[in-house]
Amino acid sequence: MDHQPKFFENLSGAGKAIAVLTSGGDAQGMNAAVRAVVRMGIYVNAKVYFIYEGYQGMVDGGDNIVEVSWESVSSILQVGGTVIGSARCKSFRTREGRLQAACNLVQRGITNLCVIGGDGSLTGANLFREEWSGLLEELAQKGKIDAEAVKKYAYLNIVGMVGSIDNDFCGTDMTIGTDSALHRIIEVVDAIMTTAQSHQRTFVLEVMGRHCGYLALVSALACGADWVFIPEYPPEEGWEDTMCVKLSENRARKKRLNIIIVAEGAIDCHNKPITSEKVKDLVVQRLGFDTRVTILGHVQRGGTPSAFDRILASRMGVEAVLALLEATPDTPACVVSLSGNQAVRLPLMECVQMTQEVQKAMDEGRFLEAVRLRGRSFENNLNTYKLLSHKKPDAELPKSNFNVAVLNVGAPAAGMNAAVRAAVRVGMTEGHKIFAVIDGFEGFARGKIKEISWGDVGGWTGQGGSILGTKRTLPAKYLEKIADQMRTNNINALMVIGGFEAFESCLQLYEARASFEEFKVPMCVLPATISNNVPGTDYSLGTDTALNAIVETCDRIKQSASGTKRRVFIIETMGGYCGYLANMGALAAGADAAYIFEEQFDIRELQANVEHLTEKMKTSIQRGLVLRNENCNENYTTDFIYQLYSEEGKGVFDCRKNVLGHMQQGGAPSPFDRNFGTKISAKAMQWISKKLKETYRKGKVFANTDDSVCLLGMRRRNLVFQPVAELKSETDFVHRIPKEQWWLKLRPLMKILAKYKTSYDVSDSGQLEHVAMLPKEAETGAI
Repeated sequence: MDHQPKFFENLSGAGKAIAVLTSGGDAQGMNAAVRAVVRMGIYVNAKVYFIYEGYQGMVDGGDNIVEVSWESVSSILQVGGTVIGSARCKSFRTREGRLQAACNLVQRGITNLCVIGGDGSLTGANLFREEWSGLLEELAQKGKIDAEAVKKYAYLNIVGMVGSIDNDFCGTDMTIGTDSALHRIIEVVDAIMTTAQSHQRTFVLEVMGRHCGYLALVSALACGADWVFIPEYPPEEGWEDTMCVKLSENRARKKRLNIIIVAEGAIDCHNKPITSEKVKDLVVQRLGFDTRVTILGHVQRGGTPSAFDRILASRMGVEAVLALLEATPDTPACVVSLSGNQAVRLPLMECVQMTQEVQKAMDEGRFLEAVRLRGRSFENNLNTYKLLSHKKPDAELPKSNFNVAVLNVGAPAAGMNAAVRAAVRVGMTEGHKIFAVIDGFEGFARGKIKEISWGDVGGWTGQGGSILGTKRTLPAKYLEKIADQMRTNNINALMVIGGFEAFESCLQLYEARASFEEFKVPMCVLPATISNNVPGTDYSLGTDTALNAIVETCDRIKQSASGTKRRVFIIETMGGYCGYLANMGALAAGADAAYIFEEQFDIRELQANVEHLTEKMKTSIQRGLVLRNENCNENYTTDFIYQLYSEEGKGVFDCRKNVLGHMQQGGAPSPFDRNFGTKISAKAMQWISKKLKETYRKGKVFANTDDSVCLLGMRRRNLVFQPVAELKSETDFVHRIPKEQWWLKLRPLMKILAKYKTSYDVSDSGQLEHVAMLPKEAETGAI
């Protein structure tokens, strides 16, 4: 955007009262949203109220509507569910109930409502808003409020946030709670896979989601399930035979287990339900396989919110308060939503209508239309799943006669194996031979190359680290040997999965094209590093898993401090010179400060932080958390900061320090990383196929243009291929970071939520978009 930055300092909430409620089914991350609304509201000098027990509390009034303070929302960020309670409310559906609710709000001067719930809760809020002036008139006639109040509180502003594990709301890529529910499902699937493998069993897993197959579809993608049943895409007539053939083929290929995932709302093409028991009986009768059913149930709603959900909810909560402050009587009720990695505002009723359209399409048997209405993200997930789960017979596969090599470069990152699996399977579907390179460019130079097939990558999605092996070595010193190997093995294209080294490697190969004909082939970089420091992309593969590891540890550390009181923890995170992990970890863990290289700091700032913590210790929140990126400053080391805090905080608080180290690189990949890896890899392999066809001349591949060596990155709302040559100017090679980083815009959020005065650029906020206008090509920051 080229317009001048707009800061929210001129948006004052003085004299305004905001109330927040959670309604409908609970979801992990609702508390993070409640916390953000309360703190942002207080920050702009508004009065903020909790409404306990959802709409029921609004109707009942009394102690259910209370003014809250900054400390009221301390320590709730990491708690699942909703601390202010949620209830299904029959009385709010009647005009009588809404009249009582309006009376309770007016008595407290509340005319701004922030509703966190599903489509039912939000529709109710909109109806309440439409009736508001009529309700006030009626209250005045009954003598419950005076004419002055009718004039003063004439308009009700409403902003919604969607909290639902089902991800069934149109207009938003991810609803609050969906990512955490996927975490629960994948934890269970990973655990079941080990036992199923021991006994050669088939497991039928039933997941939640009501009439939406999102959870089932994404978890099937994330664990490489053999079959998935979802309401939007019922199986074709005769699916029973097809499924049984597929299962027995997999067993014949020495696969020791089968996983079938069933969405709770799954149906066949005649709209008849398909239940997990029905699927189990079918497998047992037809194939005689040892089969078990596991119904996950409410486990999916429970547990602590993931890092993604905490950041999403915090961003949406702050955006919701800004939307309420800017609302006029003419703005429609809006819902704060996520598109790519941007918070956007959409008219509430447009979203609700589109959500209802999906159900209507399904009821009428227009299933393709239902999938399209669910949005780009859903459609892409479905297409990718279809591409990867079923191997076509060799006779049906095209023969391209191209050889594509896949390798990992740099430090290991969770999700690399999911990306390799997708590359191999999509590549084979496109008719190529796929070669795996062991140990990066070092292995390449030594000829550690072997052909890899469909079955070789089975079960790779859930594996952490790098199965192919990875090295940080750059190709520059082995150029001749690598060129030899490419000639010997007739390699026509390269897919390089890795961090900053992968980007640099392809840049070196591109620049060596003048001397080596062998490098004139299509090459694609997939960014994979926990540091998130690769130019040309907002997210790198592995970052989400690392962030979850950091946040989980911070939660434990904070908990240990709750017993001792008055303790400050200083935690060092990885990331090289990139402060992404420290900054986002601080936002997700509710830290008091995060020191990063991108935002220079001096002794005065350190002193201010100590004073801030000293003040905090006088309140009921007697603990502090400070994150420090490993390379944020060569002199202000973790030890230095620890000693400074210890000395300056003497008598007020004591200090402890933790260096998180390599635990950030390990662990099973998060659902986000499994799916992001799978989807970008599939897209990259399709791009490679396209480039191979375009550059094939007279019996050989000759790719000599800039756009034949690209990096596939996520930019704002789209996945884009960018020539590495063009990204060179956007890169700080000394510190190995991009010159501009989107997440620095979120830095003030962390400070505001930790009670620091700061300025926050809200230029990207405030434009109400329309559902249909969201970019159709958007491939999302959602999973």
